[in-house]
Amino acid sequence: MKIYSADTWTIDELRDQINDAGRRVVLIPPADTKKTVLQTFGEVLDFPEHYGVNLDALNDSLHDFADKVTEDGMKPLTFIWQVPAVFRSDRSFGIICEILQDAESYAGKSLAVIAVCL
Repeated sequence: MKIYSADTWTIDELRDQINDAGRRVVLIPPADTKKTVLQTFGEVLDFPEHYGVNLDALNDSLHDFADKVTEDGMKPLTFIWQVPAVFRSDRSFGIICEILQDAESYAGKSLAVIAVCL
């Protein structure tokens, strides 16, 4: 997982670099609370109806998502997660980063994660 400041790379610049590398991009929009971050991941990644909107459910659902990405026969995927300043001070920010790193490791080259600190 890579973490950048929005002052370093714009979202458009990152998207262009990812596309140039032959990868697909999924943009995870900013959310400022643990609950809304978890909901946003669930909505953008189309997690199943039974997604529990908690950290354990995020971990499980990201592993399932990583399985799909690895097996779908399409180009590798990169998440660009936009992280507002207010959420970076939340304790769950670090935990979510660990969950994303774990999913990234689990999927191998099929999944990469970039967090952009706004």
